[in-house]
Amino acid sequence: MRIFDPHIHMTSRTTDDYEAMYAAGVRALVEPAFWLGQPRTSPASFYDYFDALLGWEPFRAAQYGITHHCTIALNPKEANDPRCTPVLDELPRYLVKDNVVAVGEIGYDSMTPAEDTALATQLQLAADHELPALVHTPHRDKLTGLRRTLDVVRESALPLDRVLVDHLNETTVKEAKDAGSWLGFSVYPDTKMDEDRMVEILRAFGPEKVLVNSAADWGKSDPLKTRKVADAMLAAGFTDDDVDLVLWRNPVAFYGLSGRLQLDAPPPREATHEGNSILRGGA
Repeated sequence: MRIFDPHIHMTSRTTDDYEAMYAAGVRALVEPAFWLGQPRTSPASFYDYFDALLGWEPFRAAQYGITHHCTIALNPKEANDPRCTPVLDELPRYLVKDNVVAVGEIGYDSMTPAEDTALATQLQLAADHELPALVHTPHRDKLTGLRRTLDVVRESALPLDRVLVDHLNETTVKEAKDAGSWLGFSVYPDTKMDEDRMVEILRAFGPEKVLVNSAADWGKSDPLKTRKVADAMLAAGFTDDDVDLVLWRNPVAFYGLSGRLQLDAPPPREATHEGNSILRGGA
Protein backbone atom coordinates (compact mmCIF):
# COMPACT_ATOMS: atom_id res chain seq x y z
CA MET A 1 0.00 0.00 0.00
CA ARG A 2 1.31 3.45 -0.94
CA ILE A 3 0.16 6.52 0.97
CA PHE A 4 0.54 10.24 0.28
CA ASP A 5 -0.36 12.36 3.32
CA PRO A 6 -1.44 15.67 1.75
CA HIS A 7 -1.48 17.71 4.97
CA ILE A 8 0.77 16.97 7.93
CA HIS A 9 2.85 19.32 10.10
CA MET A 10 6.08 17.37 10.48
CA THR A 11 7.86 20.32 12.08
CA SER A 12 5.89 19.29 15.18
CA ARG A 13 6.74 15.60 14.90
CA THR A 14 9.73 13.40 15.74
CA THR A 15 11.94 11.15 13.65
CA ASP A 16 10.12 8.21 15.27
CA ASP A 17 7.00 9.45 13.49
CA TYR A 18 8.80 9.48 10.15
CA GLU A 19 9.95 5.91 10.78
CA ALA A 20 6.47 4.72 11.75
CA MET A 21 4.88 6.49 8.78
CA TYR A 22 7.24 4.79 6.35
CA ALA A 23 6.49 1.40 7.90
CA ALA A 24 2.76 2.13 7.45
CA GLY A 25 3.19 2.86 3.74
CA VAL A 26 3.66 6.64 3.64
CA ARG A 27 6.02 7.51 0.80
CA ALA A 28 5.17 11.18 0.22
CA LEU A 29 3.71 14.11 2.11
CA VAL A 30 2.93 17.80 1.89
CA GLU A 31 3.59 20.04 4.89
CA PRO A 32 1.53 23.25 4.86
CA ALA A 33 2.77 26.39 6.57
CA PHE A 34 0.66 26.98 9.67
CA TRP A 35 0.37 28.61 13.10
CA LEU A 36 2.99 27.30 15.54
CA GLY A 37 0.86 27.50 18.69
CA GLN A 38 1.98 30.88 19.96
CA PRO A 39 2.08 34.27 18.26
CA ARG A 40 5.00 35.14 16.04
CA THR A 41 6.28 38.60 16.83
CA SER A 42 7.92 39.57 13.55
CA PRO A 43 7.92 38.63 9.86
CA ALA A 44 11.49 37.35 10.17
CA SER A 45 10.29 34.38 12.23
CA PHE A 46 8.12 33.33 9.28
CA TYR A 47 11.08 33.40 6.92
CA ASP A 48 13.16 31.13 9.14
CA TYR A 49 10.19 28.77 9.33
CA PHE A 50 9.65 28.80 5.56
CA ASP A 51 13.35 28.07 5.06
CA ALA A 52 13.03 25.05 7.37
CA LEU A 53 10.07 23.75 5.33
CA LEU A 54 12.21 24.02 2.21
CA GLY A 55 15.42 22.59 3.65
CA TRP A 56 15.55 20.88 7.02
CA GLU A 57 12.23 19.00 6.82
CA PRO A 58 12.85 17.52 3.34
CA PHE A 59 16.25 16.42 4.68
CA ARG A 60 14.69 14.75 7.73
CA ALA A 61 12.01 13.03 5.63
CA ALA A 62 14.58 11.73 3.16
CA GLN A 63 16.38 9.84 5.91
CA TYR A 64 13.27 7.65 6.14
CA GLY A 65 12.52 7.29 2.43
CA ILE A 66 9.71 9.87 2.33
CA THR A 67 9.41 12.65 -0.25
CA HIS A 68 8.57 16.01 1.33
CA HIS A 69 6.92 18.98 -0.39
CA CYS A 70 5.35 22.04 1.23
CA THR A 71 2.86 24.85 0.81
CA ILE A 72 3.67 28.43 1.81
CA ALA A 73 1.35 31.18 3.06
CA LEU A 74 0.38 33.56 5.83
CA ASN A 75 -2.01 31.40 7.85
CA PRO A 76 -5.54 32.66 8.69
CA LYS A 77 -5.03 33.04 12.45
CA GLU A 78 -1.97 35.27 12.09
CA ALA A 79 -3.53 37.26 9.26
CA ASN A 80 -5.21 39.22 12.06
CA ASP A 81 -1.91 40.35 13.59
CA PRO A 82 -0.48 43.53 11.97
CA ARG A 83 3.00 42.42 13.04
CA CYS A 84 2.66 39.49 10.64
CA THR A 85 0.91 40.90 7.58
CA PRO A 86 4.14 42.21 5.93
CA VAL A 87 4.75 38.53 5.15
CA LEU A 88 2.26 38.89 2.30
CA ASP A 89 4.72 41.14 0.46
CA GLU A 90 7.51 38.57 0.77
CA LEU A 91 5.60 35.48 -0.29
CA PRO A 92 6.45 35.72 -4.01
CA ARG A 93 10.12 34.92 -3.38
CA TYR A 94 9.07 31.65 -1.71
CA LEU A 95 6.32 30.72 -4.15
CA VAL A 96 8.84 30.32 -6.97
CA LYS A 97 10.72 27.56 -5.10
CA ASP A 98 10.64 24.12 -6.73
CA ASN A 99 9.46 22.31 -3.60
CA VAL A 100 6.42 24.57 -3.09
CA VAL A 101 3.38 22.85 -4.59
CA ALA A 102 0.57 25.17 -3.45
CA VAL A 103 -0.29 28.36 -1.60
CA GLY A 104 -1.53 27.39 1.84
CA GLU A 105 -2.87 27.15 4.40
CA ILE A 106 -5.08 30.11 3.61
CA GLY A 107 -8.72 30.73 4.46
CA TYR A 108 -10.58 31.59 7.65
CA ASP A 109 -10.16 31.28 11.39
CA SER A 110 -12.51 33.92 12.85
CA MET A 111 -13.85 35.32 9.55
CA THR A 112 -12.57 38.86 10.09
CA PRO A 113 -12.01 41.61 7.49
CA ALA A 114 -8.26 41.07 7.86
CA GLU A 115 -8.74 37.42 6.95
CA ASP A 116 -10.84 38.47 3.93
CA THR A 117 -7.92 40.57 2.70
CA ALA A 118 -5.31 37.89 3.31
CA LEU A 119 -7.39 35.22 1.57
CA ALA A 120 -8.10 37.34 -1.49
CA THR A 121 -4.46 38.46 -1.75
CA GLN A 122 -3.13 34.93 -1.54
CA LEU A 123 -5.64 33.51 -4.01
CA GLN A 124 -4.33 36.11 -6.46
CA LEU A 125 -0.76 35.06 -5.68
CA ALA A 126 -1.71 31.45 -6.41
CA ALA A 127 -3.17 32.46 -9.76
CA ASP A 128 -0.13 34.63 -10.57
CA HIS A 129 2.27 31.76 -9.81
CA GLU A 130 0.10 29.09 -11.47
CA LEU A 131 -0.20 27.20 -8.19
CA PRO A 132 -3.21 25.53 -6.62
CA ALA A 133 -4.39 26.62 -3.17
CA LEU A 134 -4.97 24.75 0.09
CA VAL A 135 -7.82 26.44 1.96
CA HIS A 136 -8.49 26.04 5.68
CA THR A 137 -12.14 26.20 6.69
CA PRO A 138 -12.81 27.55 10.20
CA HIS A 139 -13.21 25.26 13.19
CA ARG A 140 -16.31 27.19 14.31
CA ASP A 141 -19.48 27.87 12.30
CA LYS A 142 -18.11 25.71 9.54
CA LEU A 143 -20.96 25.97 7.02
CA THR A 144 -20.98 29.77 7.14
CA GLY A 145 -17.21 29.71 6.80
CA LEU A 146 -17.36 27.38 3.82
CA ARG A 147 -19.91 29.53 2.02
CA ARG A 148 -17.87 32.67 2.64
CA THR A 149 -14.75 30.86 1.41
CA LEU A 150 -16.45 29.71 -1.79
CA ASP A 151 -17.74 33.23 -2.46
CA VAL A 152 -14.23 34.70 -2.16
CA VAL A 153 -12.76 32.02 -4.42
CA ARG A 154 -15.46 32.62 -7.04
CA GLU A 155 -14.53 36.32 -7.04
CA SER A 156 -10.84 35.50 -7.51
CA ALA A 157 -8.74 34.62 -10.53
CA LEU A 158 -8.23 31.05 -9.26
CA PRO A 159 -10.74 28.45 -10.48
CA LEU A 160 -12.40 26.27 -7.86
CA ASP A 161 -11.01 23.15 -9.51
CA ARG A 162 -7.55 24.35 -8.40
CA VAL A 163 -8.62 24.70 -4.76
CA LEU A 164 -8.49 22.05 -2.03
CA VAL A 165 -11.03 22.92 0.67
CA ASP A 166 -9.80 21.24 3.82
CA HIS A 167 -11.20 20.32 7.26
CA LEU A 168 -14.53 19.36 5.73
CA ASN A 169 -17.14 17.31 7.56
CA GLU A 170 -20.69 16.04 7.10
CA THR A 171 -22.16 19.57 7.22
CA THR A 172 -19.93 21.02 4.50
CA VAL A 173 -18.96 18.25 2.10
CA LYS A 174 -21.97 18.47 -0.22
CA GLU A 175 -21.68 22.20 -0.88
CA ALA A 176 -17.94 21.93 -1.44
CA LYS A 177 -18.42 19.02 -3.84
CA ASP A 178 -21.22 20.79 -5.71
CA ALA A 179 -18.95 23.85 -6.07
CA GLY A 180 -16.34 21.76 -7.89
CA SER A 181 -13.46 22.03 -5.43
CA TRP A 182 -11.21 19.24 -4.21
CA LEU A 183 -12.36 17.81 -0.88
CA GLY A 184 -10.01 17.56 2.12
CA PHE A 185 -10.66 15.71 5.39
CA SER A 186 -8.45 15.86 8.48
CA VAL A 187 -8.73 12.72 10.60
CA TYR A 188 -7.98 13.12 14.31
CA PRO A 189 -8.13 10.91 17.40
CA ASP A 190 -10.92 12.87 19.13
CA THR A 191 -12.09 15.77 16.97
CA LYS A 192 -13.04 16.81 13.43
CA MET A 193 -13.23 13.42 11.66
CA ASP A 194 -12.55 9.79 12.47
CA GLU A 195 -12.08 6.68 10.32
CA ASP A 196 -15.65 5.40 10.56
CA ARG A 197 -17.18 8.78 9.71
CA MET A 198 -14.75 9.08 6.82
CA VAL A 199 -15.88 5.74 5.43
CA GLU A 200 -19.52 6.85 5.59
CA ILE A 201 -18.71 10.07 3.73
CA LEU A 202 -16.91 8.07 1.05
CA ARG A 203 -19.93 5.79 0.73
CA ALA A 204 -22.27 8.76 0.36
CA PHE A 205 -20.17 10.98 -1.92
CA GLY A 206 -17.68 8.65 -3.58
CA PRO A 207 -13.86 8.77 -3.64
CA GLU A 208 -13.39 11.18 -6.55
CA LYS A 209 -11.37 14.32 -5.68
CA VAL A 210 -11.28 13.28 -1.99
CA LEU A 211 -8.01 13.71 -0.05
CA VAL A 212 -7.60 12.30 3.46
CA ASN A 213 -4.91 13.64 5.78
CA SER A 214 -3.71 13.27 9.35
CA ALA A 215 -2.94 17.02 9.80
CA ALA A 216 -0.75 15.85 12.69
CA ASP A 217 0.68 18.78 14.62
CA TRP A 218 1.70 19.80 18.16
CA GLY A 219 -1.73 18.93 19.57
CA LYS A 220 -3.28 15.52 20.14
CA SER A 221 -3.06 13.92 16.72
CA ASP A 222 -1.92 10.76 14.98
CA PRO A 223 0.45 10.69 11.97
CA LEU A 224 -0.79 7.19 11.09
CA LYS A 225 -4.42 8.19 10.57
CA THR A 226 -4.07 7.94 6.79
CA ARG A 227 -3.19 4.25 7.10
CA LYS A 228 -6.03 3.72 9.57
CA VAL A 229 -8.49 5.23 7.09
CA ALA A 230 -7.12 2.95 4.37
CA ASP A 231 -7.60 -0.10 6.61
CA ALA A 232 -11.12 1.03 7.53
CA MET A 233 -11.98 1.46 3.86
CA LEU A 234 -10.86 -2.09 3.08
CA ALA A 235 -12.75 -3.48 6.06
CA ALA A 236 -15.89 -1.68 4.82
CA GLY A 237 -15.66 -3.27 1.38
CA PHE A 238 -13.85 -0.63 -0.64
CA THR A 239 -11.38 -2.03 -3.16
CA ASP A 240 -7.61 -1.68 -3.24
CA ASP A 241 -8.09 0.66 -6.21
CA ASP A 242 -10.46 2.87 -4.19
CA VAL A 243 -7.86 3.11 -1.43
CA ASP A 244 -5.11 3.93 -3.90
CA LEU A 245 -7.28 6.63 -5.45
CA VAL A 246 -7.99 8.37 -2.14
CA LEU A 247 -4.64 7.83 -0.44
CA TRP A 248 -2.32 8.28 -3.43
CA ARG A 249 -3.66 9.25 -6.85
CA ASN A 250 -5.94 12.08 -5.67
CA PRO A 251 -3.20 13.95 -3.76
CA VAL A 252 -0.81 13.36 -6.66
CA ALA A 253 -3.39 14.79 -9.07
CA PHE A 254 -4.13 17.86 -6.95
CA TYR A 255 -0.58 18.85 -6.08
CA GLY A 256 0.51 17.83 -9.56
CA LEU A 257 -1.40 20.91 -10.76
CA SER A 258 1.65 22.86 -9.59
CA GLY A 259 3.88 21.17 -12.16
CA ARG A 260 6.47 20.72 -9.39
CA LEU A 261 5.62 17.39 -7.77
CA GLN A 262 8.62 15.06 -7.95
CA LEU A 263 7.85 11.47 -6.98
CA ASP A 264 9.68 9.42 -9.62
CA ALA A 265 12.85 8.76 -7.62
CA PRO A 266 13.38 8.25 -3.89
CA PRO A 267 14.67 11.35 -2.10
CA PRO A 268 18.45 11.51 -1.64
CA ARG A 269 19.81 10.53 1.77
CA GLU A 270 22.37 13.24 2.32
CA ALA A 271 24.62 12.91 5.36
CA THR A 272 23.96 16.41 6.64
CA HIS A 273 21.91 19.52 5.96
CA GLU A 274 23.98 22.70 6.26
CA GLY A 275 26.41 20.79 8.46
CA ASN A 276 23.76 19.29 10.74
CA SER A 277 22.51 15.71 10.96
CA ILE A 278 19.63 14.05 12.79
CA LEU A 279 22.05 11.74 14.61
CA ARG A 280 22.89 12.06 18.30
CA GLY A 281 25.77 10.70 20.38
CA GLY A 282 28.81 9.13 18.76
CA ALA A 283 27.08 7.80 15.64
